[in-house]
Amino acid sequence: MKLWIENYLKEQARLAQALPAEEIQTWIELLQGVREKGAQVFACGNGGSAANCSHFAVDLGKGASGMIAGGPAHPKETKKRFRVLSLNDNLPWITALGNDVSYDDIYVEQLKNYGMQGDILIAVSVSGNSPNVVRTVEWANSKGLVTLALVGNKKDNKLRQQAKRTIAVDGGHYGQVEDAQMHVLHLLCYAFIEGHAK
Repeated sequence: MKLWIENYLKEQARLAQALPAEEIQTWIELLQGVREKGAQVFACGNGGSAANCSHFAVDLGKGASGMIAGGPAHPKETKKRFRVLSLNDNLPWITALGNDVSYDDIYVEQLKNYGMQGDILIAVSVSGNSPNVVRTVEWANSKGLVTLALVGNKKDNKLRQQAKRTIAVDGGHYGQVEDAQMHVLHLLCYAFIEGHAK
């Protein structure tokens, strides 16, 4: 058991070290741009990726918008707040779309209500082939949103081919890839929370 834990952590460290710092910096700069012009940031994924998207939306919407730990007595207000929404968080809407339309449309049909040219969509998927996420990226591309894909390294990865920018985690273990993807999402938020990005 101890050896398995050590090997797991060793591989996790390798994946984190292999993340492309320059591309992550580019994503941070894109987020700076949308915040400045008042555009929106959307995220979507399934399963563990959905949980990561929800976590990202909380950190970007609260922490990176000024309301940091310390409570309301010590808020650190930023000049502009992020307008961020995780498309996998409205469960009644998701179930209505899944039941009445198609599970493949649960994210794109929500995005059609909100998404505009210049907004950012972050699509998170280990396989890169989730039909509901792929369909959402296709629609977002057609409407001029900036599409960013955070995926695993599978060769037949549709999101890797369709998104305007991609970060692919170089691993095949779902849990480890999801952990590394959360590293990226945390970096996107903490660049603002810690003041490295203005």
